[in-house]
This record gives sequence, C-alpha cells and structure tokens, in this order.
Amino acid sequence: MPDRATRYLYLARHGEAAHHGPADSEADGEADGDGLTPTGRRQAVLLGHRLAQRPLTAVHHGPLPRAAQTARLIGDQLGGVPVSACEEAGDYVPYVPSADELPADSAEFLLRFLAAASAEELSRGPELARRAVDRFTGPVDGPEDRHELVVTHAFLIGWLVRHTLDAPAWRWLGLNAANAALTVLRFAPGRPSAVLLLNDQSHLPEELRWTGFPPELRA
Repeated sequence: MPDRATRYLYLARHGEAAHHGPADSEADGEADGDGLTPTGRRQAVLLGHRLAQRPLTAVHHGPLPRAAQTARLIGDQLGGVPVSACEEAGDYVPYVPSADELPADSAEFLLRFLAAASAEELSRGPELARRAVDRFTGPVDGPEDRHELVVTHAFLIGWLVRHTLDAPAWRWLGLNAANAALTVLRFAPGRPSAVLLLNDQSHLPEELRWTGFPPELRA
C-alpha cells in the first residue's frame, strides 16, 4: 500500500470588502468585484503573521478580487509560499436542498434565502463543490504531511466543514465565517476527519473581529 500522510487544510474567509452591505448570517454580503477595505487589509496581514508560524506549502484563493487581495497580503508574510487562484475556491452555492430535507421550522427561511442566488451560482455550484472536496480534502499521497491554505468565501467554508463532519448535505447552511477568521480541518489516514479550529479570530484585535456577521450574531 502506498504511503499516505495527513492533510491539514487551513480555511480563511477573505478580509472585509469595500462597499460591504448589511451581511446576512449566511452570506458574504458584498458586490462581486469589490476589493478590501483598510480594515480588510489589516485583517489579512495579521492572519498572515499568524500563519507564518505554520509549515504552509501553498496558498489557494478564489478568483474574485477580495479573495485574491487577501491571499496576496497573507502570502507576503509567508516568505515565498506559492499563491495561486483556482475556481474551486470561488464564491458559489454548493448545494440546494429540497424542502423535505430541511427542518420544518426553518425550511421556508432557508429556501427563501437560497432563492436569491443567481442562475449561474445554482448551475455551477454543485460541480465546483464536488471538485473542491476532491482537491482539498482527504489524506495525501506520500510520506510528508501537507499544510495548505484556501482563502475563500463563507459558503465553501461551510460546505467543507459539513463534509468533514459527514453531516447532511443541507447542513452547510447555518455555518458562517467572519472575515479573516481561521478554520483548520485535519484528514489523517485511518482516523475520522476532524475540525481542529472553527471561525477562530484570536489573531485579530477586538476592533477587527466579527466583520461579515450581523451585529446580533457577534459573540
């Protein structure tokens, strides 16, 4: 049997974006094409300082400017770790459940939320989500553990956390991530996959935490 090693997948939502509107508890709440605010740039640099202590070998990011700028600022702190864009790390709806999959008391709310997604998001999302799982999860070939970062959006973070816990497909809904928060997943050979960190913001001072969440959800 070939050698298999542990994958440590670091997930970060992009920093706060310009023209950031009132955020829904599930969504990015920004217009496509927007870059980072000064707050978002500070968040990205501080996350980079934290990750400079980890043995990262690659940084992947979605194609939108807010993710690309966040990844570049993080990469500047990492001393030459390759930074590259990929479609799988983009902003899309990974799965649309039917009403009978959802809890009766929240089905109407969740389906109304999903109805706001564009036709392109709905048509391409499931395939991109499948490719993201194939590309970023599971143990890795070879004897060396792998540490890699994906700078992405709230939806994909929720989807990959759901996948790691083997939760029902609809359960990516209700999982959100603050701007520049850190989630870490572990995929070890012969062990259940694990969530090591979720939405951790300890690298940010108080005034930079919880952006991307509506005020009532900030803990």
